[in-house]
Amino acid sequence: MKKIVSIVAGVLLSFSLFAEGSKEYVKQEINANDRCLPTFYESILKKWEFSMGWKDGNPKKWKKAGLEKARELIIQNEDKTPFDMVVIAEEQREGYKAQKVVFNISAESRVLAYLLIPDGAKKAPAALMLHDHGSKFTIGKEKMVKPFGDTEEDAKKLAEAENWAARYFGERFVGDEMAKKGYVVLSFDALGWGDRSVDGFKTGSQQSLGSNLFNMGTSFAGIIAQEDCRAAKFLASLPQVDKKKVACVGFSMGGFRSWQLAALSDDITAGVAVCWFGTMKGHIKIGDGQLKGNSAFSMLHPTIAKFLDYPDVAGLAAPKPMYFIGGTDDAVNPTEGTKEAYEIVHKIWKANKAEDKLKTELIEGGEHAYLPEQQDSSFAWLAEQFK
Repeated sequence: MKKIVSIVAGVLLSFSLFAEGSKEYVKQEINANDRCLPTFYESILKKWEFSMGWKDGNPKKWKKAGLEKARELIIQNEDKTPFDMVVIAEEQREGYKAQKVVFNISAESRVLAYLLIPDGAKKAPAALMLHDHGSKFTIGKEKMVKPFGDTEEDAKKLAEAENWAARYFGERFVGDEMAKKGYVVLSFDALGWGDRSVDGFKTGSQQSLGSNLFNMGTSFAGIIAQEDCRAAKFLASLPQVDKKKVACVGFSMGGFRSWQLAALSDDITAGVAVCWFGTMKGHIKIGDGQLKGNSAFSMLHPTIAKFLDYPDVAGLAAPKPMYFIGGTDDAVNPTEGTKEAYEIVHKIWKANKAEDKLKTELIEGGEHAYLPEQQDSSFAWLAEQFK
C-alpha cells in the first residue's frame, strides 16, 4: 500500500512541476551523432512488456497466438506463385552435382540459386543455407556454396567467395560440406546481395531501401523473411527431398534468419543458428553494431517489440530441433543478451517437453565465425535429429 501511495505521489508531483510552467527545457535530446539514441531510450526500454512473450502457461495456445501475430507483422502477403524451376547450368563435383537453377521466389522476383544434389539422391535430407550480411553485397549465395562458371564475372565471384570462406568458415563452403554428407542443398541471394544487388550498393544504401519499403507498407526484413519461407517451400517440394527432414542453417544475419524461419515456416523441420541471437534489450547498448541503422533494416520488423522479444519469436519454433551457437568474444552479439535469450528458449522447449531437442552453445573465446569444429558439431547433431 505504501508503495502505491509513493508512486501516485510521484506522478502527481511530476504533473505539478509541469503545471507550474517551468522555464527549463531540453537543449540536447540525441545522445550522439552516430549510432544515435534518444537520451530517454532507457525509459522506453522500461516500458517494454512483450505482451505476447513467453510467461509460462499452455505452450500450444501460446504458440498459436504468437505465430498468428508474428506472421501478421513479418509476412505481409501470402504468395503462391508457381516456382517454375529451370536448370541453366550444372557441374559435377565429388559425390554431388552443382546446379544453377532459376525459380520464382515471389510474384515479383525470379532468382538464380545454387542447388546441390548428392549422386543418387532419393528422398534425402535437405538444407537451406542462409547467408550472412557482412556489408558484403557483391556475393550472397556464394558465401555458402562454391560458385562456378566460365565468365570473368564467375571468376571474380569465386575469388571473393573463397576469401569469405577463409575469413569466416575455415576455408570451407558450408553448403558443399553438407552436400558431401548427403544433403540436398539450396542457397539463394537475399534482396540486395549478389545477383539481386547493383554496382556501388553499400552499407549506407540500405537506409533509403529500408525507409522506402516502409513507405510502401512493407519492409526490407519482411521481404527477406517471406522469401526465406518461399525458398523453404521450394526446397521441400523437390522430388529428391524428404519433406520431414528439411533444415535451415545460417550464420550471422543468416543465423537470425534461421531461427526466424524455423518459427515461421511449416516446411522447416530443424534449424541451426550461428552467431546471431540475443534479446532486443541486449542489443540496445551503447556501441552495439545494430545501433548503426542501415544494416539493422534487414532484421527490423516495425512494432514487433510491443509483442515478442527475439527469443520469443525463436521459441515459436518449439518443439522442432534447434541448435544455437555463439561465442563469448563475438563482437556482434553481446554475451549477456545471448545468455538471457538462451534461458528463455530453454524454458519454452522445456514447457513443450522437448528440451532434448534444443542445444545452446556459447563457446568461451569464440568469435564471429562458423569454424570447421562448430560445423562438424552441427552436422553431427543434425544427423542425430534426422535419424
